[in-house]
Amino acid sequence: MSHGSVPRPRPAQPDIRLALLGGFQLTERGRTLVVPRGLQRVIALIALQPGATRAHLAGLLWPETSEERALSCLRTALWRIRQDRSCPLLISADTVRLDPLVEVDVDELICTAERIGAGADPSGALPVLAAGRHDLLPGWYEDWVLLERERLRQLRLHLLEGIARAHLRAGEHGAALQAALDAMSAEPLRETPHRLIVETHLAEGNAYEALHAFYVYRDLLRRELQLEPSGAMCALVDDVLAPIGGPRPAGTATRAWWQHAGSATGR
Repeated sequence: MSHGSVPRPRPAQPDIRLALLGGFQLTERGRTLVVPRGLQRVIALIALQPGATRAHLAGLLWPETSEERALSCLRTALWRIRQDRSCPLLISADTVRLDPLVEVDVDELICTAERIGAGADPSGALPVLAAGRHDLLPGWYEDWVLLERERLRQLRLHLLEGIARAHLRAGEHGAALQAALDAMSAEPLRETPHRLIVETHLAEGNAYEALHAFYVYRDLLRRELQLEPSGAMCALVDDVLAPIGGPRPAGTATRAWWQHAGSATGR
């Protein structure tokens, strides 16, 4: 779904479901429908960019051909989809979108992120987040797929981190830790999930677990990128390490100080 678009209304029990996370799959009442690869591309793009103009769709689908030829290819593809009737479309003079009867998994992820962002209870988001762990259309390398894939990946990461923070504020440490671990699994080098893990352990009073999580991330960052954790990350464990290596100088995260503190703790 493109930025600023309005989510399609979701029927209570959809007859037709389009899955794009983890691979293209179109089902009707639980039965998988066979869709040629060429038409899969057209249906997927229409689902991801509802209400797009014909010219825009044609340009993305057939970028190396003339506009006239691309529009002709799109007309043929739309005719084939409508003849098959497996994936109903709403076609106006200039725009194309899926019929609201078609439920799309990407829409579910986006709508869930919007609800959680507006303060809804995050507990019901787990099934959608589980589905969202799969990449959008793996094995597809068109530019429009790559862009949307990264956008959805970032959306899920921020959603998981937001859920972790909400649970942490509520004192629900187990749920906070699970959401943070899910985010860490999706992007191991990203600092925010590791920081949330450390914060959660500290909130529970588990100093050892907090230090262990910190050093695991620090070692990973050094090994993979030859970098040190940020000052904000280091500040989380200052109070724990102060009796061992002395307080870290304010506003710094020097390699020498952390090497000294690490050696004092056997790291």
